[in-house]
Amino acid sequence: MATPHNGAKTGDFAKKVLMPGDPLRAKYIAETYLEQARQVTAVRNMFGYTGIYKGREVSVMSAGMGMPSMGIYSYELYHEYGVDSIIRIGSAGALQEQMKLMDVVVAAAACTDSNYGRQFKLPGAFAPIADFQLLERAVHAAEEQGTNVVVGNVLSTDVFYNPDESVNQSWKRMGVLASEMECAALYMNAAYAGKKALGLLTISDHLCTGEALSAGERQLGFQKMIEIALEV
Repeated sequence: MATPHNGAKTGDFAKKVLMPGDPLRAKYIAETYLEQARQVTAVRNMFGYTGIYKGREVSVMSAGMGMPSMGIYSYELYHEYGVDSIIRIGSAGALQEQMKLMDVVVAAAACTDSNYGRQFKLPGAFAPIADFQLLERAVHAAEEQGTNVVVGNVLSTDVFYNPDESVNQSWKRMGVLASEMECAALYMNAAYAGKKALGLLTISDHLCTGEALSAGERQLGFQKMIEIALEV
């Protein structure tokens, strides 16, 4: 059933969906990795595709930037299209010195400075966590691939340009691995729907050292992350 944000029909999406933020990355994944890929939605240029990977049906759809956008698209996939698992694939900024550019972070949990969770009217603070089975499979796939992975807590923030320079140090002190902008909303939506979710993040820049990947290095790093997600 089409929604105001998604033109797909019932049955167009597979039970498993990979969700990059960038619509063009969704297109790239479909064209590069999926057999018999077909576009199922392009509303607002948020591209979605379904195809076959190693004999299994898989979909990929862009989520946009930030928790409001991720919140809309993941909610509709879970509730309107019968999707069981969503794997976010994106970039993140490292908060810990020992982490390296191109490390893949498996987000076991997601702190947030967002009020997204208030809609659920809980009598306290909810701890958004990943599905353990998806997490375990991702770590195993990365090890087989030979990619260095770091498992732990990430920050899902609403603020990209923060004038308070002490913020990153505060999260770093609590052991948070990296900063990104979507996982907490995805994990909350999955919990509310009784579905599965996981965030895989490539370290594209380092918030402690100022290091950053070039465009070419980003492409290589993201390919490794994409292949891990496809194997989960």
